[in-house]
Amino acid sequence: MTISYPPLLSLAGRHALVVGGTKGLGAATVQRLADAGARVTTVGRSRPEHTAAESFLQFDVTAPDSPARIAEAVRESGGLDILVHVTGGSNTPGGGHASMTDAHWDEELALNLLAAVRLDRALIPLLQERGAGSIVHVTSIQGKMPLYDGTLGYAAAKAALRAYSKGLANELAAQHIRVNAVSPGGIQSPGAFALAARLAEAHGVDEEAGMKLILDSLGGVPDGRFAPPEEIAEVIGFVVSDAAASVVAQEITVDGGTIKTI
Repeated sequence: MTISYPPLLSLAGRHALVVGGTKGLGAATVQRLADAGARVTTVGRSRPEHTAAESFLQFDVTAPDSPARIAEAVRESGGLDILVHVTGGSNTPGGGHASMTDAHWDEELALNLLAAVRLDRALIPLLQERGAGSIVHVTSIQGKMPLYDGTLGYAAAKAALRAYSKGLANELAAQHIRVNAVSPGGIQSPGAFALAARLAEAHGVDEEAGMKLILDSLGGVPDGRFAPPEEIAEVIGFVVSDAAASVVAQEITVDGGTIKTI
């Protein structure tokens, strides 16, 4: 089925790069931008079986040489209008701060913060050549309410990504390049189920109890569920569109009411 978007929401004629767009929220974001008419390129460590992207670049974005090579490929494909950083996640064990080694911290920061910083540095010149553009960093509510058991490094990196996004937005706004962050709460995704499994193993319980540990640590989710990836992707699609032309330097929270204050 072809989806028709009104002019302010249409992305026709624009080239979007979705970093980490092969599964979960990334794949949903690729689909949403493509539905709105964008020509989408996605980046991932492994090639997906199915994708709505027009092209796929296989890179580990934490590798030092990846940003320059990705930028070269994007330039050759005709430049860039929209950049969405979805890449992120956590693989540290449960058990609190003492269970995290320096290697764990390095991995969390490289994936959840420095990958975006380095890719921005390589790709912003392409947006500047266009004279306008939009960047979205996917952060997390853990940047405001960190969980100590299993994702403390992730939470710290996402908090830093939020601060970086704000500063970058202030720098680039005068160049008509809008930078914003979208901050999901719990998402119905493989990552959430993997975290539940790690917590279950650390506490000697089953995975259902592991998921309850996540919900309890968040103080509950008022609307009673984690969001499907498509709902977060809808917000990203709005933020990069002309309908959000005055939305600059914001972090938009999509969490079902998990954070109880405004």
